[in-house]
Amino acid sequence: MSKNIAIFASGSGSNAERIVEYFSASKEINVKLFLCNNPEAGVIQRAERLNIPLVMFNRQQFKSGEVVDILKENQIDWVILAGFLWLVPKNVVEAFPNKIINIHPALLPKFGGKGMYGHFVHEAVVENKETESGITIHLVNEHYDEGAIIFQASYPVLPTDTPEDVAKKGQVLEHKHFPEVIEKAILS
Repeated sequence: MSKNIAIFASGSGSNAERIVEYFSASKEINVKLFLCNNPEAGVIQRAERLNIPLVMFNRQQFKSGEVVDILKENQIDWVILAGFLWLVPKNVVEAFPNKIINIHPALLPKFGGKGMYGHFVHEAVVENKETESGITIHLVNEHYDEGAIIFQASYPVLPTDTPEDVAKKGQVLEHKHFPEVIEKAILS
């Protein structure tokens, strides 16, 4: 029986689209739903173009359990955070124990935690003169970026790299590895 996944995104949705493409022919994993907390997010247009139902929600709906109800109604088995910027509340973590996967644009535990996302991470990597950075795919608990690490991949950071260069290198790894790691986690 096929496993249904819901993808949460707050931004452009490039990882969400890559995941949909990756599983488009799968008989085992189905991207059933996108959820978004940002009415300005690019993922909204991607959902339309990809013909994936999209649910918009606010902080109150997230904390109250309304989002869990939506996930249950849609028979969601796994939750994927792909550029989703809010801390996942306890009710969601408890409803999907060890079945929420996040991707972070750095090698955790470095450059993780509240406020460390997107360009803030890449700027910190450059400012700290790191010689490498990468991506971390991890399970989600009730704390930012502290869940068990499933996978990491790294790339070199050159002294001449800008935060934009670092971001581009990271996105290549995200698009390559995130769908494969999700598949392995769900099917193992």
